[in-house]
Amino acid sequence: MSSESKFAEQVAYAKIHPSVGVARVGNSKKEDGFYVGPQVADPLPKPQNFYRDSTGALKREVAEFRIYGYDAHGQVVCELSMQDGVEIEWTVELANHKAAWYNFELALDIPEAATAPPTTRRNANVALPQRGSLSIEPGARTIKEAGASGQRYHFDGGSCFGIPVPLGELRTDPRGRLWVFGGHGTSASLDGSAPVTFANNDGWYDDTSDGPVTATVRVGGRALSVAPAWVVVAPPNYGPQQKAVRTMYALMTDVAIASGHLPVPTRPSFRHDLLPIFKALCDLQWMNGGFAAGFGHGMPQNFMAPDYLRKLSQEGDTYKQLRKTVANAFRNPQYEDASMKVWPWIYGDAMDVPMPPIPRAMNALTTTQLAMLTLWADGKFIADYDPDNPDPGAQEIDAVPLAQQAAMLDRAAMEFCLADAFHPGCEMTWPVRHASMYSEAFRWRHRAADDPEPDYGKTLSPSEACSFNGPLYGQFPGSVTRWMAVPWQTDTASCRSGYDPQYDPYLPTFWPARVPNQVLSVGNYNKVMNLDLCRADRLAAFNERMDWDRTLGPGHLQQLQVMVDHFDRQGIVEVREGIPDDPDFPPVMQVEDRGGEPFTDAERQATDSEMRQIVRRGTPRPAA
Repeated sequence: MSSESKFAEQVAYAKIHPSVGVARVGNSKKEDGFYVGPQVADPLPKPQNFYRDSTGALKREVAEFRIYGYDAHGQVVCELSMQDGVEIEWTVELANHKAAWYNFELALDIPEAATAPPTTRRNANVALPQRGSLSIEPGARTIKEAGASGQRYHFDGGSCFGIPVPLGELRTDPRGRLWVFGGHGTSASLDGSAPVTFANNDGWYDDTSDGPVTATVRVGGRALSVAPAWVVVAPPNYGPQQKAVRTMYALMTDVAIASGHLPVPTRPSFRHDLLPIFKALCDLQWMNGGFAAGFGHGMPQNFMAPDYLRKLSQEGDTYKQLRKTVANAFRNPQYEDASMKVWPWIYGDAMDVPMPPIPRAMNALTTTQLAMLTLWADGKFIADYDPDNPDPGAQEIDAVPLAQQAAMLDRAAMEFCLADAFHPGCEMTWPVRHASMYSEAFRWRHRAADDPEPDYGKTLSPSEACSFNGPLYGQFPGSVTRWMAVPWQTDTASCRSGYDPQYDPYLPTFWPARVPNQVLSVGNYNKVMNLDLCRADRLAAFNERMDWDRTLGPGHLQQLQVMVDHFDRQGIVEVREGIPDDPDFPPVMQVEDRGGEPFTDAERQATDSEMRQIVRRGTPRPAA
């Protein structure tokens, strides 16, 4: 029996899921040079070389959207599918306003923004009304057939500085689910000038984008109300199996709880709420040398070691002090702790060079995550994890019970986005932590077409940015990614760790879950797996981490341009088999799929010195 005939009377309304989907750029031009992004919170790792096509180019990550029917009680009763006779017409509009928006200096909702350099317009030499030429606006595209693709669904026709800039395309699968493709990672400057800074390069454009995803649905001839969604086209994911310690899902959950869209947790699950925090700290061993030394395999704070995990997950008073000690090791904003030594070792919104002695210079978990750690420390948690028989949960979306699929799609998309330092960030930035952005948990408000955003003038002040009905309320095509770096490659190439080498050469770090700092190279991995080598040499190889950015060559300014031209050369950190039942080596490892010759000490020191000058807020940046 079809979903139309079986559930037509039960369906009161519908929603598109995920509520915020993520696509990622890639330079593969092959017809099969794409993959659908994560759809469950803990997906199976992909096979070796999965993220590249046969030429070595990076595949595009596709955002898949589905429509679920809800009953009058707000429960999911079915997925609505064209294959079952449901009439669905999808509409998506992508845009890119980066070149027409304001420079990034600092997140405008933190106190330090008041003393930061003024937030002036990008490409300020372009006056009104010509500034409209800086926005890439190809218009909306509509698709309503199952298994559809073709040129008419491409987001072409938009331009920046008069240069055509395609933003992607739409397709549908055989069931009529929507696939949104982003651009190919094309970034360039109007006059061929080189990029000079991490975030604000005048005369430049890229082909990231964002915009609303809407649909009209008719079931049995009856039109349904359909809650719309959003899609964000972001940079590539160079650590596809990694999660941040504070994911975008954790941040959005915190916003939803604070605004009353979700209930306050009173008894967290160890498996679902606490273990992900500890696991993320340990998994970052494959992305950063400091995390490898602190939380890596065989190290004292390897939370995933079976005996340690057994103690952490056990209820009762036996290990209560251990739980409290671990919980107290995390930075808590209520104590105004400005130290770089507490967890997580991640830079915050107000980082600078040198590091200012203020709490917001370093990142912290969300209020909800910290509250759950406190409940766990006090023994008020659900002990639902057995380290001897771990249940990985559903590892593909069709294995998730129907009633839970919509929520899982929402979660999975945001689990693999970062809420590390909004400086400015990887996929999206600081506006998403404001409840005014949301119509419900995880779903953004849309700005009506007949309610255009006002012109904020030559300078955007913190008060204007956070004002009523300002940019933190209803969103329109391109309004989410406009806050990000232009082009995205210059920010990705500038994500570093250990900005103060006298403190630590590896820590703290920016965005290590998406942009690696130090990695296990293929060469060292091969040594580890070579049982003919002596154990001392294998151990040395395992503990050596190579600079991920060595592929870009020395010199930070050169690296910016090389990243623009060859972002596909950067290594993807892949899951590979390790050594089972060995105290020194883990049974599963994560390895960079390609690399280059290591930097000399002089090359690294010169590059880092140049990079610190560019990042330093008090240093005037060169003009683009």
